[in-house]
Amino acid sequence: MYRRDLITAEIQKLAQVLARIMGLKLEGKLAEASLIFDETMQNGFQLPKEILESEDITDFEKWLNEDDLPPEKLDSLSEFLYYELGISEERNKLIAPKLNLVYQYLSDQHKIVHLVNLHRQKTIQQYLR
Repeated sequence: MYRRDLITAEIQKLAQVLARIMGLKLEGKLAEASLIFDETMQNGFQLPKEILESEDITDFEKWLNEDDLPPEKLDSLSEFLYYELGISEERNKLIAPKLNLVYQYLSDQHKIVHLVNLHRQKTIQQYLR
């Protein structure tokens, strides 16, 4: 029970950070939003920037399998990655395959499938071509 409370509190903090990032993007403060995003990936998810921005998806897949984040945190990660799409074509090509892996991992390893995630998987297919 205690572990679940810690995870819930952490997810709530991450949701606040995501809202801040989205607000900064709407204000046109893209550099500040990017900095907070990078810090959150490193500190909140222990996902190094080099792995996220690598064109080699195997590094991300290895990280995903070895880090073993709880499903709630993986779902939160998918939110962050989803809202990174649309920034630029180059960014889309880096993020979309990794986001797709997160959805697949949630489904295969944790047997979690959300209707929202299914819809998003269809949406990100345009970035995977």
